[in-house]
Amino acid sequence: MSDFVLYGGLFVLALVAGAIDAVAGGGGLLTVPGLLAVGLDPVSVVATNKLQGMFGPLSATVHFWRHGRIRLSEHLLPAGAAWAGGVAGAASLSLADPELLKTLVPVLLIAVAVWVLFSPNLGEVPRRARVSAAVFALTLVPLVAAYDGFFGPGAGTFFALGAVSLLGVTLQEATVRAKLCNFASNLGALGFFVFSGHVVWAYGAAMILGTIIGGNLGARLILARGTGLIRPVLVVMSLAMSGKLLWQQGFIQRMLN
Repeated sequence: MSDFVLYGGLFVLALVAGAIDAVAGGGGLLTVPGLLAVGLDPVSVVATNKLQGMFGPLSATVHFWRHGRIRLSEHLLPAGAAWAGGVAGAASLSLADPELLKTLVPVLLIAVAVWVLFSPNLGEVPRRARVSAAVFALTLVPLVAAYDGFFGPGAGTFFALGAVSLLGVTLQEATVRAKLCNFASNLGALGFFVFSGHVVWAYGAAMILGTIIGGNLGARLILARGTGLIRPVLVVMSLAMSGKLLWQQGFIQRMLN
């Protein structure tokens, strides 16, 4: 494989993944297998994916900020909590057994898909918040961020659905909020991986431009189409991520035999 095909392929892959990630999360469903396919070891795959993956949410956040949808001063606490959670999650990667998460996460993603699919009015209008913004920022946000730093699939989905459920915001607003938390958790995890020397900079650099373009495109689609776009993509990506994880564990093959 020539360098042009290799780096061009990573660029296109990151562009598509960045757009999907901005709308509903799950871009790693494409980028992680792509990085594995070029021969990286699993820890380097996670580390390099964090490098390119943080630019999609960053691009989307900048777009939302420029259009007045995010006041950065109101998001400093959740962003800081997400950064700390991302560091903690990445640091635990070499200490904890990921098998439990590989079993639990598909179940959670299927539950998310079913919940969204059978809740046609989910997140269409604001509701009364169940917890304060500060409590949300100091509880659910660092937990999801730690998961993002350690494992990752569906983290953006969990950020957004958590905001809908606990803060009572619309699904569109929750998706907007999730991007900054997703960026911060990726940034925290990346800092740890840079320190540990697992980032493959050449591959990550080839993907960054594609991720930025894809994230900006996804953000534009969110503002233009709103919940009508987010809901179906959220369901499809949740089922796709859960299916991929179950396939990796051999669960689907056992069911078919």
